[in-house]
Amino acid sequence: MSIKILLLEDDKLFNETLQDFLEEEGFEVDTVLDPYSALDLTYKHPYDLYLFDVNLPYENGFDLLKKLRESGDVTPTIFLTSREDKASLTQGFETGADDYMKKPIDLDELLLRIGALLRRQARKDRVNIGAYVLDIVAKTLYLQDEALEVTQKAVELLVLLVEAKGEVVSSEIIKNRLWAAGQHASDGSLRVYVTQLKKYFPDNIVNVRGIGYKWVS
Repeated sequence: MSIKILLLEDDKLFNETLQDFLEEEGFEVDTVLDPYSALDLTYKHPYDLYLFDVNLPYENGFDLLKKLRESGDVTPTIFLTSREDKASLTQGFETGADDYMKKPIDLDELLLRIGALLRRQARKDRVNIGAYVLDIVAKTLYLQDEALEVTQKAVELLVLLVEAKGEVVSSEIIKNRLWAAGQHASDGSLRVYVTQLKKYFPDNIVNVRGIGYKWVS
Protein backbone atom coordinates (compact mmCIF):
# COMPACT_ATOMS: atom_id res chain seq x y z
CA MET A 1 0.00 0.00 0.00
CA SER A 2 1.45 3.37 -1.03
CA ILE A 3 2.14 6.16 1.44
CA LYS A 4 -0.42 8.96 1.12
CA ILE A 5 0.85 12.53 1.56
CA LEU A 6 -1.05 15.82 1.81
CA LEU A 7 1.06 18.67 0.41
CA LEU A 8 0.09 22.24 1.28
CA GLU A 9 2.19 24.82 -0.58
CA ASP A 10 0.81 28.08 -2.01
CA ASP A 11 3.62 28.52 -4.56
CA LYS A 12 1.98 26.71 -7.49
CA LEU A 13 5.22 25.98 -9.35
CA PHE A 14 6.98 24.62 -6.25
CA ASN A 15 3.83 22.68 -5.37
CA GLU A 16 3.87 20.98 -8.77
CA THR A 17 7.62 20.32 -8.54
CA LEU A 18 7.24 18.60 -5.17
CA GLN A 19 4.25 16.62 -6.36
CA ASP A 20 6.08 15.33 -9.44
CA PHE A 21 9.15 14.41 -7.40
CA LEU A 22 7.23 12.59 -4.67
CA GLU A 23 5.01 10.72 -7.11
CA GLU A 24 8.09 9.57 -9.03
CA GLU A 25 9.35 8.19 -5.71
CA GLY A 26 6.19 6.13 -5.34
CA PHE A 27 4.13 8.28 -2.98
CA GLU A 28 0.46 9.12 -3.49
CA VAL A 29 0.14 12.90 -3.21
CA ASP A 30 -2.83 15.24 -2.80
CA THR A 31 -1.94 18.91 -3.25
CA VAL A 32 -3.66 22.10 -2.12
CA LEU A 33 -2.76 25.78 -2.22
CA ASP A 34 -4.50 27.07 0.91
CA PRO A 35 -5.12 25.86 4.49
CA TYR A 36 -8.91 25.73 4.21
CA SER A 37 -8.71 23.23 1.35
CA ALA A 38 -6.15 21.24 3.34
CA LEU A 39 -8.45 21.11 6.37
CA ASP A 40 -11.33 19.88 4.23
CA LEU A 41 -9.22 17.03 2.84
CA THR A 42 -8.04 15.92 6.29
CA TYR A 43 -11.67 15.25 7.22
CA LYS A 44 -12.29 13.27 4.04
CA HIS A 45 -9.14 11.12 3.85
CA PRO A 46 -6.60 9.65 6.26
CA TYR A 47 -3.00 10.58 5.41
CA ASP A 48 0.34 9.09 6.39
CA LEU A 49 2.18 12.42 6.27
CA TYR A 50 1.54 16.16 6.02
CA LEU A 51 3.97 18.52 4.25
CA PHE A 52 2.91 22.07 5.16
CA ASP A 53 4.25 25.44 4.11
CA VAL A 54 4.11 28.06 6.89
CA ASN A 55 3.43 31.38 5.12
CA LEU A 56 0.02 30.86 3.55
CA PRO A 57 -3.08 32.83 2.56
CA TYR A 58 -5.81 33.21 5.23
CA GLU A 59 -3.83 31.63 8.07
CA ASN A 60 -0.36 30.17 8.54
CA GLY A 61 0.64 26.53 8.69
CA PHE A 62 1.22 26.70 12.45
CA ASP A 63 -2.43 27.65 13.04
CA LEU A 64 -3.64 24.86 10.76
CA LEU A 65 -1.57 22.21 12.52
CA LYS A 66 -2.72 23.50 15.90
CA LYS A 67 -6.35 22.95 14.84
CA LEU A 68 -5.55 19.45 13.63
CA ARG A 69 -3.70 18.49 16.80
CA GLU A 70 -6.53 19.84 18.97
CA SER A 71 -8.98 17.67 17.00
CA GLY A 72 -6.93 14.57 17.80
CA ASP A 73 -5.13 14.33 14.45
CA VAL A 74 -1.59 13.06 15.11
CA THR A 75 -0.51 12.60 11.49
CA PRO A 76 3.29 13.13 11.19
CA THR A 77 4.01 16.61 9.86
CA ILE A 78 7.00 18.33 8.26
CA PHE A 79 7.00 22.09 7.85
CA LEU A 80 8.62 23.53 4.72
CA THR A 81 9.35 27.21 5.25
CA SER A 82 11.44 30.20 4.26
CA ARG A 83 11.43 31.40 7.89
CA GLU A 84 14.85 31.22 9.49
CA ASP A 85 14.32 32.74 12.95
CA LYS A 86 14.59 30.58 16.03
CA ALA A 87 11.19 31.74 17.31
CA SER A 88 9.45 30.27 14.25
CA LEU A 89 11.39 27.03 14.62
CA THR A 90 10.32 26.81 18.26
CA GLN A 91 6.72 27.63 17.42
CA GLY A 92 6.62 24.94 14.74
CA PHE A 93 7.72 22.19 17.10
CA GLU A 94 5.55 23.43 19.95
CA THR A 95 2.55 23.33 17.62
CA GLY A 96 3.16 19.63 17.05
CA ALA A 97 5.46 19.37 14.05
CA ASP A 98 7.75 16.37 13.73
CA ASP A 99 10.33 18.01 11.49
CA TYR A 100 11.16 21.38 9.94
CA MET A 101 12.97 22.14 6.67
CA LYS A 102 14.13 25.55 5.52
CA LYS A 103 13.74 26.59 1.88
CA PRO A 104 15.25 26.19 -0.61
CA ILE A 105 14.45 22.50 -0.11
CA ASP A 106 16.97 19.87 -1.15
CA LEU A 107 14.70 17.17 -2.58
CA ASP A 108 17.06 14.30 -1.75
CA GLU A 109 17.25 15.50 1.86
CA LEU A 110 13.45 15.79 1.97
CA LEU A 111 13.20 12.18 0.85
CA LEU A 112 15.61 11.08 3.60
CA ARG A 113 13.67 12.99 6.24
CA ILE A 114 10.35 11.54 5.08
CA GLY A 115 11.80 8.04 5.25
CA ALA A 116 13.21 8.58 8.75
CA LEU A 117 9.95 10.04 10.02
CA LEU A 118 7.85 7.22 8.60
CA ARG A 119 10.19 4.62 10.14
CA ARG A 120 9.85 6.29 13.54
CA GLN A 121 6.10 6.31 13.09
CA ALA A 122 6.06 2.62 12.16
CA ARG A 123 7.64 1.79 15.50
CA LYS A 124 4.66 3.46 17.18
CA ASP A 125 2.06 1.61 15.14
CA ARG A 126 1.49 -1.09 17.76
CA VAL A 127 0.33 0.13 21.15
CA ASN A 128 0.05 -1.98 24.29
CA ILE A 129 -3.11 -1.33 26.32
CA GLY A 130 -2.95 -3.59 29.32
CA ALA A 131 -3.26 -7.16 28.05
CA TYR A 132 -4.30 -5.93 24.59
CA VAL A 133 -2.28 -4.83 21.57
CA LEU A 134 -3.69 -2.18 19.24
CA ASP A 135 -2.39 -2.20 15.67
CA ILE A 136 -3.07 1.33 14.50
CA VAL A 137 -2.25 0.66 10.83
CA ALA A 138 -4.20 -2.58 10.46
CA LYS A 139 -7.03 -1.15 12.62
CA THR A 140 -7.07 -4.37 14.62
CA LEU A 141 -7.22 -5.13 18.34
CA TYR A 142 -5.42 -8.25 19.59
CA LEU A 143 -5.48 -10.30 22.77
CA GLN A 144 -2.61 -12.80 23.02
CA ASP A 145 -2.03 -12.58 19.24
CA GLU A 146 -5.69 -13.32 18.52
CA ALA A 147 -7.57 -10.70 16.51
CA LEU A 148 -10.78 -9.65 18.25
CA GLU A 149 -14.09 -8.95 16.54
CA VAL A 150 -14.01 -5.18 16.69
CA THR A 151 -15.14 -3.05 13.76
CA GLN A 152 -12.73 -0.68 12.06
CA LYS A 153 -14.61 2.42 13.23
CA ALA A 154 -14.54 1.15 16.82
CA VAL A 155 -10.75 0.72 16.54
CA GLU A 156 -10.44 4.22 15.05
CA LEU A 157 -12.42 5.53 18.02
CA LEU A 158 -10.12 3.67 20.40
CA VAL A 159 -7.04 5.20 18.72
CA LEU A 160 -8.56 8.68 18.97
CA LEU A 161 -9.36 8.32 22.67
CA VAL A 162 -6.05 6.73 23.66
CA GLU A 163 -4.01 9.35 21.78
CA ALA A 164 -5.96 12.16 23.49
CA LYS A 165 -4.23 11.03 26.74
CA GLY A 166 -7.08 11.68 29.11
CA GLU A 167 -8.43 14.80 27.42
CA VAL A 168 -12.12 14.85 26.52
CA VAL A 169 -12.76 14.29 22.80
CA SER A 170 -16.01 15.88 21.71
CA SER A 171 -18.66 13.86 19.88
CA GLU A 172 -18.43 16.31 16.99
CA ILE A 173 -14.69 15.74 16.59
CA ILE A 174 -15.17 11.97 16.80
CA LYS A 175 -17.81 12.02 14.07
CA ASN A 176 -15.63 14.21 11.84
CA ARG A 177 -12.72 11.79 12.22
CA LEU A 178 -14.65 8.50 11.90
CA TRP A 179 -17.06 9.38 9.12
CA ALA A 180 -16.15 10.83 5.75
CA ALA A 181 -17.98 13.86 4.39
CA GLY A 182 -21.40 12.82 3.11
CA GLN A 183 -21.65 9.78 5.38
CA HIS A 184 -24.40 9.77 8.02
CA ALA A 185 -22.99 10.03 11.53
CA SER A 186 -25.43 9.84 14.42
CA ASP A 187 -25.07 9.74 18.20
CA GLY A 188 -26.70 6.32 18.08
CA SER A 189 -24.07 4.98 15.71
CA LEU A 190 -21.33 6.40 17.92
CA ARG A 191 -22.80 4.71 21.00
CA VAL A 192 -22.70 1.37 19.15
CA TYR A 193 -18.92 1.67 18.76
CA VAL A 194 -18.49 2.83 22.35
CA THR A 195 -20.43 -0.25 23.49
CA GLN A 196 -18.16 -2.49 21.41
CA LEU A 197 -15.10 -1.07 23.12
CA LYS A 198 -16.58 -1.20 26.60
CA LYS A 199 -16.81 -4.97 26.20
CA TYR A 200 -13.01 -5.01 26.44
CA PHE A 201 -12.38 -1.78 28.35
CA PRO A 202 -15.34 -1.39 30.73
CA ASP A 203 -13.62 1.06 33.06
CA ASN A 204 -11.48 3.04 30.64
CA ILE A 205 -14.01 4.86 28.47
CA VAL A 206 -15.95 7.59 30.24
CA ASN A 207 -18.95 9.43 28.81
CA VAL A 208 -18.70 13.15 29.57
CA ARG A 209 -22.36 14.08 29.36
CA GLY A 210 -23.22 16.56 26.65
CA ILE A 211 -19.62 16.79 25.40
CA GLY A 212 -18.09 13.50 24.35
CA TYR A 213 -15.81 10.78 25.69
CA LYS A 214 -12.41 10.39 27.30
CA TRP A 215 -9.97 7.59 28.04
CA VAL A 216 -9.08 6.91 31.69
CA SER A 217 -6.03 4.73 32.31
